[in-house]
Amino acid sequence: MHVLVATDGTLDTTLAATMVARLAGETGRVTVFTAVEVPRQILSDLRSASSPDADPADAGVAYRREQAGDAAAGHWVGDDAFIAQYVDRVVASRTAALVAELKAAGVDVIATGVEGESAARSVLEAVSEHKPDLLCVGTHGLGRFEGLLGSLSTKLARLAPCPVLLLR
Repeated sequence: MHVLVATDGTLDTTLAATMVARLAGETGRVTVFTAVEVPRQILSDLRSASSPDADPADAGVAYRREQAGDAAAGHWVGDDAFIAQYVDRVVASRTAALVAELKAAGVDVIATGVEGESAARSVLEAVSEHKPDLLCVGTHGLGRFEGLLGSLSTKLARLAPCPVLLLR
């Protein structure tokens, strides 16, 4: 059995590892997945503030120019590489404990993640790509409006094309 575990790093790793290891079995495999939200708009704002035609009436422009001096370019070619490194670090930190517990239990496990603006969309795309037999997701995460607009776990339970196990 292939199990995909979607996490934002707040899952109880002992509970999740115990449950998932049992479900995957000796010949199964597990993919631990996380989506990392990166506010790319801030990069655009910083670039526009450092451009020659930025509005000097904007108090933030003066501050950012003061901080960056003349070194800030209109387009920073390293943005994608910088963000990719950040995403890799966040993926590793959010998945490390669960991956370690699953490996200790003898489970074939990999960790992966993506940059995404919508956690639900990112998880559903991962499910589509990895084609797991089961999706496991926690019921208590980092969502700010849980209960008000509907939680990630609720969306995934409704929309995932495979069975969903909610862990709490």
